[in-house]
Amino acid sequence: MRCPFCAHTETQVVDTRVSDDGDFVRRRRQCGHCAKRFTTYERPDVSFPTIVKKDGRRVPYSRGKLQASLDLALRKRPVSTEQIDAAIERIEEKLLGSAAREVASSRIGELVMRELKKLDKVAYVRFASVYRSFEDIDEFRALVDEVRR
Repeated sequence: MRCPFCAHTETQVVDTRVSDDGDFVRRRRQCGHCAKRFTTYERPDVSFPTIVKKDGRRVPYSRGKLQASLDLALRKRPVSTEQIDAAIERIEEKLLGSAAREVASSRIGELVMRELKKLDKVAYVRFASVYRSFEDIDEFRALVDEVRR
């Protein structure tokens, strides 16, 4: 590991700790040349499937886009950051668990709607009304009636 202060390549691990949830390893290192200490984090490198858009374009998976979609739907709703993060984790687990190399964007939209329905009914209706691009009020009413049941 290269020292971020002096770029020397010989560093020594002083302390190693696994995170509480086991998702990463934190290592304290000390440079053999300048003696400064720094922290590194090790996380597993997983490859998410490529997302196939409705127009056929293929784009890499983006956790940020997923986060932004959920944040927008849940704006000013009583849902904690931890609940949102947990929903994103569940969606990502399903994507990784499918072992598919490509996933249609519509599949991700359905996973998001399923999670929103569990988290907050209003956010679910918000997201679904935009995602499904309702043409008339009857489609919207049917969705609201479905949520009420």
